[in-house]
Amino acid sequence: MTASTSSPAPAADSDAGAPSSEAASLFDQAISRYQQGAAPEEVIDDFLRITAQQPRLSAGWTCLAWLQLLLDQPHAALRSARTAVRLNPQDPQARINLSVAMLETGQKGVREHVELVQRVLVMAPELATELTDSMADGLRRRPGWQALEKVRNWLQG
Repeated sequence: MTASTSSPAPAADSDAGAPSSEAASLFDQAISRYQQGAAPEEVIDDFLRITAQQPRLSAGWTCLAWLQLLLDQPHAALRSARTAVRLNPQDPQARINLSVAMLETGQKGVREHVELVQRVLVMAPELATELTDSMADGLRRRPGWQALEKVRNWLQG
């Protein structure tokens, strides 16, 4: 998870509201700990706090959804991912998280989110590498993650 738009955590200064300085510091610290290998359960409380303090910060919701997915909490992740997408509909990582959560909870309509990510990647191909890295991180942290593998395959094909 990085603080760039390609990771589960898009930039903290997204269109959906800038974090307060306290939330930004907590956000940056939590991202850094995750990048250094902290387990999802070690940083999820930080993102719960960030989303409570800054409910319009899409990056916080995107990260929270990712962590909830890693921790096999698909229903909570679905709620968080929907919030992230509502706040920042163009964020491909938020859409990937939503797609995975929808697959894991048996929701319909996944394909439209995957297709939107594909369109975003055509317009901003520099994001493809970052999204690929993010999905690889997810598969390292949660081997055999079928829903993420399915979304990855759809994006590649």
